[in-house]
Parts: sequence; structure tokens; C-alpha cells
Amino acid sequence: MNDPGRVCEEEEPDYRFSLANERTFLAYVRTALALDAGALAIVQLLPDVATSGLRRAAAVALAVLGLVIVLAGYRRWSLNQRAMRRGQPLPRTWLTPILAISVAAASAVAVLMVLL
Repeated sequence: MNDPGRVCEEEEPDYRFSLANERTFLAYVRTALALDAGALAIVQLLPDVATSGLRRAAAVALAVLGLVIVLAGYRRWSLNQRAMRRGQPLPRTWLTPILAISVAAASAVAVLMVLL
């Protein structure tokens, strides 16, 4: 019988699952770095695209999105690792749909900036 006050015992998960979890986290880090690079490129390399204010707003939005993604990716890695160690189901994530919607919105803004 499970005692609700008892802490779950943790076991070392199969290394393949830990490495897969780490690779997923690193993919989020790469995505965040790409968004940061895009933010810098908008400000530094595209002086003739859109207005200065719009460029800066787009760059800030991309940089903030990169920050959110890397922090949320680390949290997801940590929660998944804990669940694997405790033999529990992996937690659901909001990160994937938010990332997809955000990148789609950023792409739409990029299209508008080029057309303006």
C-alpha cells in the first residue's frame, strides 16, 4: 500500500532514455540560440527592412521567445528526468504547441517586414 507521505524511491533510468531526454533539451537550446541569432540579425543586418521601431520590437520578441524556450526546455528536461527516475508517466507539456505557434507568428511578422 502506498503511503501518501512517503517519498518515491528513485532509480537510475535506462541511459538511453536519459540521453534522449538530454538530446531533446539540447534541441530546445539550439532553437533558442537560433531565435537569438535571428534577433541580432534583424537589428544589425537589416537596416532597410521596415521601420527601426518595428525591427527592434521583432528582435526583442525573438530574444524573449528564445529566453522562454530555453528556460521552459530546462524545466521540461528536469521534470521528465524526475518522472523517469520515479517510474512515473512523463508529464504533459505546453512547450511544443506554444513553440509552434510562436515560430509561425514570428515567420508571419518576418514576411510582413519584408513586404513593408
